Amino acid sequence: MPSCLQRLGDASGSIPLETAADLGRFLAAVPDPRARRGIRHPWPALLTASAAAVLAGAASVTAIGEWVADAPQRVLALFGFRPDPLTGLIRPPHATTARLVLAVADGDALDRAIGDFLQERKAPAPAPAPSSERKAIAVDGKTLRGTRTANRAATALIAAMTHNGEVLAQRQIDGKSNEIPAFAPLLDGIDLTGAVITADALHTQH
Repeated sequence: MPSCLQRLGDASGSIPLETAADLGRFLAAVPDPRARRGIRHPWPALLTASAAAVLAGAASVTAIGEWVADAPQRVLALFGFRPDPLTGLIRPPHATTARLVLAVADGDALDRAIGDFLQERKAPAPAPAPSSERKAIAVDGKTLRGTRTANRAATALIAAMTHNGEVLAQRQIDGKSNEIPAFAPLLDGIDLTGAVITADALHTQH
């Protein structure tokens, strides 16, 4: 399962379906790589349904596909699936469709959309008292457990997070490279005003 969807599974507190459907506004910015011919289901609807499956407890691509395929008509309509003009019923996407969608989606764009959604969902924090302290952001890499196979190295990510553990952004590291080229692009979408960035010694190198 894409690591960016795992961030939704780790989100604190329950998220109602209406709020999960609101995620579609952000997922609409994820490019649709499909050819125009033969498209049956809207791209944002497929991504939103997959995300909702994770919020409902799906912990694998197979479980996501099964949840989407079994979703009720009301839920499918909420996510933006279109009804058949003749029957008025929505034909749910096959479980295989959900798996293929997650395989071809732009991982970085999907991660940014989910990160923006989680940031907006947070309740506004009270205004801090005047202080000379700077905002601290830690950048570190991690390897996803269970992603290594006989023919593929484990998936590696680089993430920026607060010292409270809130993930601000993350990117997948090119398997033929390391964390260094991904460092600056990772921070591009984060407000760094008044921030101190901490990273390990690897990032002192060119």
